[in-house]
Amino acid sequence: MAQTIEELRTAAASINAAADWLYQHFSGENDSKQQNLKCAAKKEKPKPEIKLEDVRAVLAEKSRAGHTAEVRTLLQKYGAAKLSAVDPANYEALLKDAEVIGNGS
Repeated sequence: MAQTIEELRTAAASINAAADWLYQHFSGENDSKQQNLKCAAKKEKPKPEIKLEDVRAVLAEKSRAGHTAEVRTLLQKYGAAKLSAVDPANYEALLKDAEVIGNGS
């Protein structure tokens, strides 16, 4: 008997889920709300925060590859003698500039 009751509950849950799906896809009022949500989600994708450790890893790799002087020059461009003195707001631009180091040589 317990198994029959459980099967009935599972069937009821499946029917309820199917009814919800049908309502969402075929009711006119929900379409515009869903489209607005999709558009908002596309617009609001935040950029991942670049951390000091991320920048340090990239610059360390460039330095190990023999580009220590270029790394120092790059840090000076951002007004710092060492990476920890660079303003975190400049990390993204610093990484973009660092990508170029070693690509032309």
